[in-house]
Amino acid sequence: MRKQRNRASFATKTRKKRTRRVSEKRRIQSRRKKGTKTYVFSLPPNHSFHANNRREAHEMIGEVTEQDREVLPQPVLSVIIPAMNEERTIAAVVREATRICRDAEVLVIVNGSTDGTANEAERAGARVLHYPEALGHDAGRRVGAASARGQILLFTDADILIPAEHLAPFVQAVLNGVDVALNNYNGPVTRSPVHPVVEAKHMLNSLLSRSDLGGASMTAIPHALSRQALEIIGISSLEIPPLAHAKAIFGGLRVQAVHHVPVGKWNAVRSTKRGGADLLSQVVLNDHLEAIRWMTDTRGPRGGYPDLQRVRSLAQ
Repeated sequence: MRKQRNRASFATKTRKKRTRRVSEKRRIQSRRKKGTKTYVFSLPPNHSFHANNRREAHEMIGEVTEQDREVLPQPVLSVIIPAMNEERTIAAVVREATRICRDAEVLVIVNGSTDGTANEAERAGARVLHYPEALGHDAGRRVGAASARGQILLFTDADILIPAEHLAPFVQAVLNGVDVALNNYNGPVTRSPVHPVVEAKHMLNSLLSRSDLGGASMTAIPHALSRQALEIIGISSLEIPPLAHAKAIFGGLRVQAVHHVPVGKWNAVRSTKRGGADLLSQVVLNDHLEAIRWMTDTRGPRGGYPDLQRVRSLAQ
């Protein structure tokens, strides 16, 4: 009898009300599952990060005493977050970053901000690097990497709230031997026409003989690097993500798309004037051109590809 009344009551609700109630219930359950968990990473014994002493090993798996903490030289993970006028979201982004690893450091590079971004980031537990002037696109990554102390560097943005559950796989991939762990995000390839930036990412991977990566790129967040990868790529290259991407592959690093994060859906929609120039897209396209120029400068005008039987000198 009670079941019948429940069914009758449910049937009388409008579809909109039922949908709202189900969505709210899922959100509550999601918070219960994800809201307090902190990840603990274990290291394979043959990994290059494997500790040679008890203190470093305990740091990496999150078992640190107060006495050990005083002498430990560096954290396992540095999370680097450039931010400019992101007061609304930065605290939540920092809190998710601190959930990835117990002893991670979170660096927020506040540049050109006129709001309370720096204060919110500090309250949430981040170490803030403050620059009154705007550093420009992706320069915050370079500044953060230069100050980072971790063996693994994870890059994300201040305006996209990515749960720790979607950030941890990038760290785990590096611990498992990947040098550059990319977001397995190809972009909206089914749209017509395909956005030029999406085409550029696929094209660059094709030129690098890594079509298996699809549209995965260091241009997209989140992504993670090993300390070894940073040394080979060079900190200055992080300011031009496609160039850093090309250097990583040419340098023989293990580059993999390890986890899918739908940043295109999660990214906050920015209001733009219709018909206006998309300056950010133009910057990203120019970055890809710079990566191609570096390839041709490094491996010849054909980027290392053979010219087969052509004798160009005879045609002059």
